[in-house]
Amino acid sequence: MARAEDQHTTGRPTSRDVARLAGVSHTAVSFVFNGRAEGNLSPATQERIRQAAAQLGYRPDPVARGLRRRRTAVIGLVTDEIASSPFAGRLLRGAMETAWDHEHLVLTVDSGGDPAKEDAAVAELLDRRVDGIIYAAMSLRRVRVPEGLHRTHSVLANCLPEDDSLPAVIPAERAGGRTAARLLLDQGHRRVAHIGGMDDIASVERLRGFRDALRAEGITVPKEWVVRVGGEISGGYQGALRLLDGVAPDRRPTGIFCFNDRVAAGVLHAATRLGIAVPGDLSVVGYDDQEHMAAFLAPPLTSVALPHRAMGEAAARLLLDAIGTGRTPAATTRRLACPVVSRASVGPAPTR
Repeated sequence: MARAEDQHTTGRPTSRDVARLAGVSHTAVSFVFNGRAEGNLSPATQERIRQAAAQLGYRPDPVARGLRRRRTAVIGLVTDEIASSPFAGRLLRGAMETAWDHEHLVLTVDSGGDPAKEDAAVAELLDRRVDGIIYAAMSLRRVRVPEGLHRTHSVLANCLPEDDSLPAVIPAERAGGRTAARLLLDQGHRRVAHIGGMDDIASVERLRGFRDALRAEGITVPKEWVVRVGGEISGGYQGALRLLDGVAPDRRPTGIFCFNDRVAAGVLHAATRLGIAVPGDLSVVGYDDQEHMAAFLAPPLTSVALPHRAMGEAAARLLLDAIGTGRTPAATTRRLACPVVSRASVGPAPTR
């Protein structure tokens, strides 16, 4: 075999350089890197070619390979605010790593929630001939489908299309609400309340699932124990004071399901101020498993996690399957389970 220093290559090594170093034809090298070597080349020859490629630092030209396959091995990911948000970076990582495992790169554009920028981003990605596009939102909602998204394989993540025209991968929010209720019910809690939320999809679905689980046990939540205070720490604090301050222990809830972890942080703060022990006197369940927060509250918060990473992975797999088969996926909605992250804020219902 010729030595690498004998090759007259400049810049990036080529497949012809690999062929010279391995002592084989250029066609043989093409067979190895185009997946056609089996049945055409002996295992020993294939190994010799791979060793030569490794010695030269050769990698197949993705542009040339894309032209042959009529693909670029790049998918676009357009987001509203995810790239600048601490909440959903796991969605990006899930999509990127899944794409990488399938020899695709992800080109990400964050629009900042500007519809005009979204349309321009999609147009730019189409001009660059990406193989498909994922559109992802920071929070679960119905979205206007950006112009041009129907011109390629497209999948939505953590959002639903207003016109139901594209496949979507979202959290199973109603099932997550049922899970939160079961965390309290299984510990013997029967006086339970809900704090937080608005009129968005996630709020409505989580509360609906919560009521489902309680109804199955013959429990009805009093109207005044469903406190709508938004999604911030201050709302959780004020909502908890309304339910707990000055109320006798036998007439107040022993368990509270919070719309998200920020609300739960406010509830924990109020409980501390009122001298109510968590979880001895009151159990608290959060939602989202917010990074850098839920695990560091006092006590650490039991939370129902949003499956951000799983959504990114599932959306990328769905898109890559469509790219591979050339078939547009059905415009259906896939709901992913929201797993429980158990910590110290939930305990048995107090006996008094």
